[in-house]
Amino acid sequence: MATPNGTQDVPKLFGLPLKYISLVTLTFQNSALIVIMHYSRTMPGYDSEHRYLPSTAVLLNEIIKLAVCAVVAGYTRGLKNCFPEVFSNDCWKLAIPACLYTVQNSLQYVAVSNLDAATFQVTYQLKIITTAIFSVTMLHRSLTSIKWMSLVMLTVGIALVQLPNDILSYVVSSLNGAEEEEQEQRVKDTVPGEADMNRTLGFIAVTISCVLSGLAGVYFEKVLKGSNASLWIRNVQLSFFSLFPAFFVGVLWKDGAQISQQGFFFGYNSVVWTAIFFQALGGIVVALCVNFADNIAKNFATSISILLSFIASVYFFDFVVTVNFILGALIVLSATFLYSKPERRPVSATKDEFRPAPLQSISEDSQQRNPRLGAANEKLS
Repeated sequence: MATPNGTQDVPKLFGLPLKYISLVTLTFQNSALIVIMHYSRTMPGYDSEHRYLPSTAVLLNEIIKLAVCAVVAGYTRGLKNCFPEVFSNDCWKLAIPACLYTVQNSLQYVAVSNLDAATFQVTYQLKIITTAIFSVTMLHRSLTSIKWMSLVMLTVGIALVQLPNDILSYVVSSLNGAEEEEQEQRVKDTVPGEADMNRTLGFIAVTISCVLSGLAGVYFEKVLKGSNASLWIRNVQLSFFSLFPAFFVGVLWKDGAQISQQGFFFGYNSVVWTAIFFQALGGIVVALCVNFADNIAKNFATSISILLSFIASVYFFDFVVTVNFILGALIVLSATFLYSKPERRPVSATKDEFRPAPLQSISEDSQQRNPRLGAANEKLS
């Protein structure tokens, strides 16, 4: 909205521009959630037999999200209008992305259990590649040469991060004639405290999670393009349909026997509850704030969150800094900025119709084309 003197009126909250509040919120959400989730799965005193079950956390996450979104939807739309809008004729279309998001959330717990927070944050940028691929194949969009180059850079950067610890220094030292035994010992010394973590399993989990995130986001856009339902109504539908796979597949089928013996809340503590509430409520807060943040702010938030996760991993989890991680992270950040660089489009180009996006995920291409589409749960997503 323009002011009387012709300048643009900047939305503010408590006297602060919402753009900067969005930046802080996105940064805090992206970094804190992954660090807390990782700690909840690796904290001292809780081995693999005494940790909480991820299936119960995923179910509680959806229940909390459903309750919050339902209350807001009922308040904003009215109870009489809310029920028919939630259970509209096309509501069944949300069942597919809801199932995909549920599996994605479950795989994220597997990933953070086997990867440190910093490595997970960098590797999770694979969702940009998967979203781009599904956008080309399902939505028949074309990517510029710059975007394809950024995707190649992103792949190289993530590959460097996933290489064995400090392998680049190992290769350089080997070429200089260092003793083999000394090099082997050096590689072993770079992974203290990671004996219980399976990096291969973690990488597979985060890769599949990124594929599901990209598929669900693009499917959501393809099937529900042009829908007039509000953000809250769509997320009530998503959370409602997510309850079924979370309960019947995760809680009953996968962990039913263990839950019947140990109880639903076995292994829970304050850290676990904090991770659950961060994942549920954090996505809602980000969805509200991201409408006021542009792509540059989003990229800064991603970069700062990776940096904060890196610092937290070094300070709290004895993460060892390696040459290949630093180089790979820098390449990933550069590729992210390059991919999200705005394209020059003709003035007469048709704008995409407004459509509220799910809290769990969003197509990277869609967000660049229309900033009003909303934000992801990244997360954890």
